[in-house]
Amino acid sequence: MSGTRADASSGTGQPVPKRRRGLWRYAPLVVAAWLVLEIWLLIQLTGWVGWFGLFVYLLASALVGGWVIKRAGLRALRSATAGKGEAGTAVSIAGGLLLIIPGVLSDLLGLACLFPPTAALLRRIPDRFIRRSAGPIADAYRLQEQLRIHRPDGKVVPGEVIVGEVVDQDGPSRAQQPYDYGRRDQLG
Repeated sequence: MSGTRADASSGTGQPVPKRRRGLWRYAPLVVAAWLVLEIWLLIQLTGWVGWFGLFVYLLASALVGGWVIKRAGLRALRSATAGKGEAGTAVSIAGGLLLIIPGVLSDLLGLACLFPPTAALLRRIPDRFIRRSAGPIADAYRLQEQLRIHRPDGKVVPGEVIVGEVVDQDGPSRAQQPYDYGRRDQLG
């Protein structure tokens, strides 16, 4: 055993771990830099407003974040019971969580998640990552897209698919083309 990657084991008989590829290899460095910057900004803020002002700021930020999460959850629950889909709930909840996390940068990102123009941009990001990724979350997302029923006018309507035979009054000519949305029926 020479410990090379070709034989996939080290001299001790243990497999050699695979190296991370792409940007994920820098994730620990980015998190550490983020934490250092958050602490530095909190220290600077303490110099401007004092310890009591910092405490009030962090407490108010956490309370607003909790209120945002509660409001987003209730809005999603109401829309789910009404049978409508709720867009942007995940972005609102992420904004609330970022507001709860103590720090100035996390609060700025949380507010960006709640500000309508940036929230609209942030709603598109998970779709891109989930569509390209593999795993159970991506599979569930794709399955949800497949289970939607598309109407001819382009609107997406969630519903049930009833398997059965189509019985047509006009004869077999219309039954042979069940998905011909371009034709005009006799509407009156």
